[in-house]
Amino acid sequence: MLSKLAKTFANSERGSVAIETAFILPILATMTLGGLEVSSIVSRQAELQTSMAEAAAVVVARPPAEASDRATLEAIIEASAGLPADQVLMQLRYRCDTATTLEANASSCGTTAVVSEFIIITMTDTYTPAWTDFGIGGPVNFNITRRVQIS
Repeated sequence: MLSKLAKTFANSERGSVAIETAFILPILATMTLGGLEVSSIVSRQAELQTSMAEAAAVVVARPPAEASDRATLEAIIEASAGLPADQVLMQLRYRCDTATTLEANASSCGTTAVVSEFIIITMTDTYTPAWTDFGIGGPVNFNITRRVQIS
């Protein structure tokens, strides 16, 4: 009796589609979720790069002469990128002659040195993909920096 039942199950193909689907469906769902999350990550990176390019173009077109001008420009960049104030930073730096490092103060340069001014714009953002809810991977950190010479 038991051997006859075993032969019946072995020869039956009625449940094979359900079993194959049960194996494949989680894999396909994971691949789909992963593809959607990766496209969101790439899209956010492109948005931030576009906002940074706009910011650099604005700085070149109208260099901020004072701290208030830099604050206004920073607010425009924050609105353009959709970032809070603590994730956009603008710094004024100086290069003395052909030095490889930038200085925080122009007074650090000698009196005869050619001083070049730079605005350094930094954007940071974090994207947390849905797969982190399942214990896979972690947040993706974006850190985009542009250095624009203004004089």
